Amino acid sequence: MSPHDVRHHLAELSPQLDARISDHFEDVVIEVGSANLLQTASELLELGFDRLGMVTAVDTGDDFEMVYRVTSRSLSCSAFVKTRVGRIEPRVASLCPVWPAANWQEREVWDLFGIHFTGHPDMRRILLPEEWPGWPLRKDYDDPNVIRRPDYI
Repeated sequence: MSPHDVRHHLAELSPQLDARISDHFEDVVIEVGSANLLQTASELLELGFDRLGMVTAVDTGDDFEMVYRVTSRSLSCSAFVKTRVGRIEPRVASLCPVWPAANWQEREVWDLFGIHFTGHPDMRRILLPEEWPGWPLRKDYDDPNVIRRPDYI
């Protein structure tokens, strides 16, 4: 199924979802406000998107962009779900109630970016020691033991 087919199919199944779909680089991207993330995820599960393959975050400098890759095995298609989270005390709903596979991936995002997932069943670090200071993948993370990448790369 092509991205345009997926977009059209989602528009037929859920017109409310269609207004938030755009195509980027031949992928279907569903952009939602963080307040509607859990509801949108539940709708996608009902529409057949039964697999969460990836959760990650991007530090844009101004805020964080949460990125989720979901797949429908019955429709043979995938989509990205994206939402924005503010930098000050960043919080977003956990998608563990919808896709249990979000558990460890959300913990990884918490561990490296400091984004808290509201409703997560076990919100604690997964890669770094509990006493680790800060969030190493944030652009504003400062550690004198880390060699910063030059801007020209």
